[in-house]
Amino acid sequence: MYKRILIPLEHSPYDETILAHIRQLARHCDASLVLIHVADGWAARNVKALHLRESEEMREDREYLEQIAESLEKDGIEAECVLAAGNPGAEIAEAAEREHCDLIAMSTHGHRFLQDLLYGSVANEVRHISHVPVLLVRAERRSLGTRATVTAEPSGRPAPVKGAP
Repeated sequence: MYKRILIPLEHSPYDETILAHIRQLARHCDASLVLIHVADGWAARNVKALHLRESEEMREDREYLEQIAESLEKDGIEAECVLAAGNPGAEIAEAAEREHCDLIAMSTHGHRFLQDLLYGSVANEVRHISHVPVLLVRAERRSLGTRATVTAEPSGRPAPVKGAP
């Protein structure tokens, strides 16, 4: 059914929700995964135009994506990484087309109407502008830190994302 799935990750504890779902789906469909993180800070948005070096935050984001990909590959799931910069919704939709993905699978925070009006919703933007089907999985709201890391257990099996729900 699905052969190539784009997974937008935030580099937050919410990522584990979509990763848990997508591991099963990828195995079932024998699909490869494309992990994407869109850096949207000032430096990230202007890195090319101003010929800036990659920021520390972007380096951490790249390492995070690579750790997740390695964890997936240890589980027998083919994965590659894309670090993008700019408007997250637009970058995700464009990457799905560019990477020839047939599904975008992402987690949502479950904001309510007022919060979505104030802060916007990347998931909402993606579902409106993408020509690729979008699977949304609601992550549980938790009072967790803002960054997550991946480690391996002594057995070599991937461990859950630290700080994840």
